[in-house]
Formats: sequence, C-alpha cells, structure tokens
Amino acid sequence: MTDPSKLRWGILGAARVNERLLPAIVEASNSRLVAIASRRPGAAAETLAKYAPGRDGVKTYDRLETLLDDDEVEAVYLPLANREHAEWALQAIARGKHVLIEKPMALTVADIDAIEEAARRQGVTVMEGFMYRFHPQHARVRELIRSGLIGEVRLVRASYSFLMRPARMYRLADPIAGGGGAMWDIGCYAIHSGRMWLEQPPLAVTAMASLTEHGADTTTSGIVDYGEGRRLHFDFSFQCGRRSEYVINGTKGWVKCHTVWQLPGDVPVISWATDDGCGAEERLPVANHFRLEIEHFSECVRSGKPPLLSFEDARANCRLITAALQSAREGQVVRLD
Repeated sequence: MTDPSKLRWGILGAARVNERLLPAIVEASNSRLVAIASRRPGAAAETLAKYAPGRDGVKTYDRLETLLDDDEVEAVYLPLANREHAEWALQAIARGKHVLIEKPMALTVADIDAIEEAARRQGVTVMEGFMYRFHPQHARVRELIRSGLIGEVRLVRASYSFLMRPARMYRLADPIAGGGGAMWDIGCYAIHSGRMWLEQPPLAVTAMASLTEHGADTTTSGIVDYGEGRRLHFDFSFQCGRRSEYVINGTKGWVKCHTVWQLPGDVPVISWATDDGCGAEERLPVANHFRLEIEHFSECVRSGKPPLLSFEDARANCRLITAALQSAREGQVVRLD
C-alpha cells in the first residue's frame, strides 16, 4: 500500500542528470516516483532500468504531454534543454503540477516573471533546481562567517570547470542565446554560489568569453562590483580539469569550500585560516544534496511553506548572468544599478 503523504513525482525528460536525480526521488523519505517521460522512443524505460533497476509501478511514456496529463503525477522534475525550461514549466503549471526546474529556471527575466505569475494563479510550488544549496557544508561556511572568524566579507572567488568529453559536445551545439555553452551550464553555479556570500545588489559586471563557431562560450571569466571594494570573481570552463569551489576572503582571513559538486558518497572538506595564524581543515559528514533538495521541495508542497530558492533569487541570478553575457559580447562594463 502506498503512503498518501508522499509527493508523487514525474520526470519530464531522460537527461543525463537523472543519474543523480532519479535515485534521489526514489530514496527521498517523503517522495514517490510514479512516471518518467521522454520524446525519444524507449528512452524513459531505459533510464528507469538504468538508474532504478527493478523498480515496479513506475510508468514510462514516449510523449511528454502524456505525463503532464497523468492525474497521479503531482510534481514534475524538469531537466529538458535550457531553452525549453520556460515553455514546459508553463505547460506543467497549467495542468496544476508543482515544478522543480533544473537550473537555469529560464533564459530571461521575463520568462521567470511569466512562470511566477502562472504558479501564483494555479497555486502551485515552483523552484529553480540548484541542488548544491541543500548540502550542509554551506551552512557550516555561513556559521564560520557569522561567528566573525574571517571578519567582513570583501572578496569571493567562484571557479567551476570540467573538460568537455565528445559525448557531451551537444552542450555546445546551441549559441548562448539558445541556452548553449558554459555560462548556462556551469557558469550559473559560479554566479549563484558567489552571490550567496555578497548579499547586497551588484552594481556592475565585466566579463570575457571564448566562443565556438556556433556562438557558445567554452570559457568565461569576469568580475562583479558590489561597491566599497567588495567583488565577486568568477571563472568557468569546459577546457580545464574538474573543479567546483569557492573561496571567501574577509578582513581577518578566508574560508574555502573545496568541492561544491558533491557526489553522494563524497566526504565534504572546507578549510579556513585567519591572519593571527589559526586555521583548520574540516571534514564534514557525508550528505546527498540531490536527495535533500527533493525532500525540501516535497515538504514545501505538502506544508505550503515557500521554498528556499525563491523567484526573486532566480531573477537576480538571471539578471546578473545576462548582464555578464552582455559585457562579454560588447566588450565593456555593464551597469546594474
């Protein structure tokens, strides 16, 4: 007998991220996977068999609309191509589904506004899926900062990269305007995780990008000015070895998160040092931020409380991303104030 308190999930697409998200839904304490759909014939069934072998009772569809029309599905996880997020989120919301949208929520602030308005009218919960935010290691970093250990935060550096393999070249097939390239794939992590520690509105951004013949960025870096000497430095690339880290520099010292993209069995490591000679490397308990994200969203739906990642947060991230892309395109500083 199924537990009616568990949120009933459908997955809209057989994307590679299902390697982590599909098991997370299956393992979450307050969730149940009931369906998965893909437009590629047989792909939904293959994905289910690969990432949740022997899982009975999960329906597989070869049309996305069929899943959206399934009354058993209460919430949808949406990992389609970036350019499709807004379109399919709006279709899901129109059918009364709650939606967890894999980052980025949308490619424009106007689309985020439309998604928010539709969610408000339908009374459903929608959140942008930055899974990393649910890992406890970031709470530990915040605890150290709030203790005054490193003083006032002045500079944040966020770096994300991995070497693009041939099987993943599809990420470069679309131009930046169509959601392709490094910015919309991994750069959004750099912007988002950097913004987490510089909470006031940014004033200006300057950026440089290397582009493919299709107009997708492969490496981008830049600086965001927050005023009074406070800055966010970001860099991300498909042309470097794997890295996902941020360093926060304050007036008395620094703290570093060594790996933001944690796998479920990884041991998180953060380190810190102060100008008076103190320092430490801390190894934290293992946690699965994919499962924690699913449990958080499911709890929000059932309780009616707002999710951790708000529409305003999604807008702020998109606004800064698009300003950085404008700066790289035009070769000049873009003002945000």
